Amino acid sequence: MSAVMITRKVRKWEKLPGKNTFCCDGRVMMARQKGVFYLTLFLIIGTCSLFFAFECPYLAVHLSPAIPVFAAVLFLFVMAMLLRTSFSDPGVLPRALPEEATFIEMEIEAANGNVPAGQRPPPRIRNVQINNQIVKLKYCYTCKIFRPPRASHCSICDNCVDRFDHHCPWVGNCVGKRNYRYFYLFTLSLSLLTIYIFTFDIVHVAMRSVDSGFLNTLKETPGTVLEVLVCFFTLWSVVGLTGFHTYLISLNQTTNEDIKGSWSGKNRVQNPYSHKNIIKNCCEVLCGPTYPSVLDRRGLMQEDSSVSTCADPTSSSTSTSSSSSGGNNTVSQTTHAILCLQKPTAPLIPNEHTPDDAKPSIAASAEKSSSPKEEHPPATKVPPLASPETDAETSIAKDKTH
Repeated sequence: MSAVMITRKVRKWEKLPGKNTFCCDGRVMMARQKGVFYLTLFLIIGTCSLFFAFECPYLAVHLSPAIPVFAAVLFLFVMAMLLRTSFSDPGVLPRALPEEATFIEMEIEAANGNVPAGQRPPPRIRNVQINNQIVKLKYCYTCKIFRPPRASHCSICDNCVDRFDHHCPWVGNCVGKRNYRYFYLFTLSLSLLTIYIFTFDIVHVAMRSVDSGFLNTLKETPGTVLEVLVCFFTLWSVVGLTGFHTYLISLNQTTNEDIKGSWSGKNRVQNPYSHKNIIKNCCEVLCGPTYPSVLDRRGLMQEDSSVSTCADPTSSSTSTSSSSSGGNNTVSQTTHAILCLQKPTAPLIPNEHTPDDAKPSIAASAEKSSSPKEEHPPATKVPPLASPETDAETSIAKDKTH
């Protein structure tokens, strides 16, 4: 038996560490917890479907046909921003290779020196200067890298994300450097859509109540009542979230930095990333360049796997005859290994179950195992001693003959 290494090419997303889910051959990247994301889709699609089914036909006739058209455009924009936020790479940083991690560990040990037993080693940090201000880069023990400025490790996705804002279960993904603007546009457009539907629900009920009364209108349009309730409870959270992120964008700050108080603590350290101008901060966050993904999740990598094979004595003769005849008899190594495993082997001691073609080989191997040159002469054969039962039977036979 021998092991043969087989190399095959696989996509990098199949071997990437972390707790992400990939679909469409690595094009779609999400977190594993997607239950709340499906709830978000259900609420948006369900509420808009009720609005198009109950209110739009009446409002298009009695007010303006532009009402359902604008609602449809706003709905499509909301869905596009939601899917763009949920299915994109938020800015995941690749982990260090084993060689890189070993080199970094050696650098840290050389810088810290020998730490006496019982003492805590110093924190693994590096200092960089940004806008004449010192910013500390922390070491990630999971990814084995010094995180860039404003990056943080997401405990849910188990990845370091550049310019990490927060992990949003409503979109089923982290919000970071590459999808923050789409997240903000999603919350802003969803707020407008919620206000739009809620407003025209009230208008629809008011216009119908003129003719048939308020209570009769509620009985005739149960879908409108359900839409009003959903929009009422959704409006406060969505609009409040949009206002909070508008405040953060104006300061060029992230949710993670605001929660930790990175720039508003006791030390009163100023934000080195702020331009001290609301318009400039908004332009940088919303209109800045689109950063490419550094993950290369759809790239190709080689994977080595070992396959056990056995040496076939007829393979040499087969290869010789095939080479002399000019033929190319190419057999896959995997198939050859399976055939070798299925080939029966003869037992060491022949018995009634041993095939006839296997017995001569066993006898030949036994003859080969015995040495032809023996120093001692062969032992004389001694007849076996007769057993007591055999002696008794012999004596009885003699008595009968006499």
